[in-house]
Amino acid sequence: MFKGILISKDDNGYRAAYQEIDEGVLQEGDVTVRIEWSTLNYKDGLAITGKSPVVRRFPMVAGIDFAGVVSESLHPRWQAGDRVLLNGWGVGETHCGGLAERAKVKGDWLVALPDRLTARQAMSIGTAGYTAMLCVIALEKHGIRPESGPVLVTGANGGVGSFAVALLAIQGYSVVASTGRMADAEYLKSLGAAEVIDRAELSAPGKALGKERWSAVIDSVGSHTLANACAMTRYGGAVAACGLAQGLDFPASVAPFILRGITLYGIDSVMAPLAIREAAWKRLAQDINGVNLDAIVTEISLSEVIHVAKDLLAGKVRGRVVIDVTR
Repeated sequence: MFKGILISKDDNGYRAAYQEIDEGVLQEGDVTVRIEWSTLNYKDGLAITGKSPVVRRFPMVAGIDFAGVVSESLHPRWQAGDRVLLNGWGVGETHCGGLAERAKVKGDWLVALPDRLTARQAMSIGTAGYTAMLCVIALEKHGIRPESGPVLVTGANGGVGSFAVALLAIQGYSVVASTGRMADAEYLKSLGAAEVIDRAELSAPGKALGKERWSAVIDSVGSHTLANACAMTRYGGAVAACGLAQGLDFPASVAPFILRGITLYGIDSVMAPLAIREAAWKRLAQDINGVNLDAIVTEISLSEVIHVAKDLLAGKVRGRVVIDVTR
C-alpha cells in the first residue's frame, strides 16, 4: 500500500480522493520509482476535478509529472538508486501517474535527473517549465533572437507562462507578458517582463491583421488570444502554441501566414521523443540558476492537492505548485 491521489468513476459518479492505494492498481512497467516530488499542472486540475475528460482509465493515480529514485528495474538503462524524472507519456491519463508515493512505468519514458538539479527543482520546473523551454527552443531554431524584437507570452501568470517569461528574459529577450490579473504585474516584472498587458487586449474576436507588435509569441491560451497574437506578429515571425486555457478553437485568418509569412509551431510535450526531452532538460539545468524559483513556486503536501486543484482551475493560483510527496 502507498498514499496518493486516486481517481475513480463508477455508479456513484466521478471522484478523486487522497487515500491508501493498493499496489495492484498500478499497471505493468519495467521500472518502479519511489517518488520524492511531484507537481500540479492545469491538466492535473482538469483530471482531479473531472472538468475535462483527461482520465481515460479507472481507477487512475493522478499526476503527469514526478521525480524520484529507482527502487526496482528490469530495464537496461536503469538500476536501483538512479535519480530520474518523468513528464507526460500519458501518465495520469491512461497510465498511473506521479501524485503518489510510488509509480511503475516504462523505463523508456524516464529521463535522468540532471546533476545540476535537485528533485524539488525539477518538479518546480515540471511539465510547465519543460514545455516553456520547448517553445523557446522552437523560436530559437526559427531564428528569433533578442535583437529581433519583443516576444509576447500569453497566460503569463500560469506555470508555462511564468517560466516562459523568465527563460526568455534570461536570454536577453524583451518580453511582453499578457495576463488577466493585472494586480500581479510586479510579479511578472520581477520574472523579467519588460511590459505587462491586460489579456482583454487579445481575448475578444479581432481583425484578420493587426498592428505588427512582436517578433514572436509563446501562447498557452489558444482560441481568440492565439488568433490575435498571430495577427499582430511581425513579418517572418514565429508563434509557438502549447496550450488551450481559453479554448481548443482557433478562429483565425490565413492573412498573417500568407501576407506576413509567419510560422505557427505546435509544441507537444507529452509524446516528445527522448532526444528532444533530454535537450530541453539540459538547457533547463543550465539556465535555472537565473530563475528565482521561490518567486514562482508554492509548496504543498499530497493531502492538499485536491483543494489546490480547484483553486488552480479557478485562476487563483500563480506560477507553479510543487508537491512534497514525503510529507
